[in-house]
Amino acid sequence: MFFSYCPLRCVYCQNAHIATGNAGTQVDERRLAQICLELQAQNALNINFVTPTHYSLQIIEAVSHARAQGLDVPVVWNTSGYERTETIEALAETVDVYLADYKYANAKLSKRYSHAGDYSDVALAAIQKMIELVGEPQYDTYNGQQRMVKGVIVRHLVLPGAIENSIKAIDELWGQFGTSILYSIMNQYTPVISGADLAKYPELGNVVAVDDYERVLDHADFLGIDDYFWQEGPAAKESFIPAWDGTGV
Repeated sequence: MFFSYCPLRCVYCQNAHIATGNAGTQVDERRLAQICLELQAQNALNINFVTPTHYSLQIIEAVSHARAQGLDVPVVWNTSGYERTETIEALAETVDVYLADYKYANAKLSKRYSHAGDYSDVALAAIQKMIELVGEPQYDTYNGQQRMVKGVIVRHLVLPGAIENSIKAIDELWGQFGTSILYSIMNQYTPVISGADLAKYPELGNVVAVDDYERVLDHADFLGIDDYFWQEGPAAKESFIPAWDGTGV
């Protein structure tokens, strides 16, 4: 069994504080299983593992322990999309819902911002494997709320000055996967880049213009994607960055 242990790094990462190892609390598989059960007891709709690929082996074990003790809410794999298909196959008995990014359709952009010129090919293959394993979206009702229990949601974050990348990304997803996935088109890019990185990537110091985001949404409408998530208003002004204080760990 082979796993990739190199999560995709983005120079504009909003979670850089933990992604670069500056915060965190060490837990073992048994404690992680217990955390899953504690979240279920708090009526969590699901268990959402964020950028978890480098801990795949430990998560598989922890979820197995938790399910043996009564965990029955869906498990979500929240990923950059830059996954090996072998990793996705190994998660077949662990993951119910994939929440995957499709960041780049432009190889120059993926190389510039994430040092991954092969991002598009890798992510599209991974998404295809996700669909093969969990199928099309399925739902139930949990505590009065509709909940996704199986399926794949693919997010695309619109970046400043990269509208053509976004349009191409939506084209590729729709052309390859159609209604087999749900779509989330986001405008929450928040400029957190500074210092030498800002000097190297000055365009990332801006938010996405409202007209540019509307252009991407209009393109999705034109293609016939009539059921997708979108963000209203200046989402970049909202707080999508938690206080990494170890609460619940």
